[in-house]
Amino acid sequence: MRELLEALGLNPLVLVAGGAGGLLRALSSTRHSLRERIVSPLCGALAAGYLTAAGVHILRSISVPLPDDPLATFGAVGFILGVSAMWLSDFVMLFVLQKLRRPV
Repeated sequence: MRELLEALGLNPLVLVAGGAGGLLRALSSTRHSLRERIVSPLCGALAAGYLTAAGVHILRSISVPLPDDPLATFGAVGFILGVSAMWLSDFVMLFVLQKLRRPV
């Protein structure tokens, strides 16, 4: 399974961190539907899987102090992305819908 995930460009550690962030969001929220609570860990894992490396790169490029241990850095950024993944996806979808509704 690990080889398949790595072939898809996904780090299993980051997927778990993002999924845990999504799970935290699902458990701590009272205003979201059951569907959103179920999808949140999956969305968190995928967002973390594909965005963590870019997030770490951006943080390093703007000189944010990060831990020396790369596992801790990637895990922390993956977790934060997992927590905020549903919010990010809502924002992107609203942006796309606004662009589609606007006359050209």
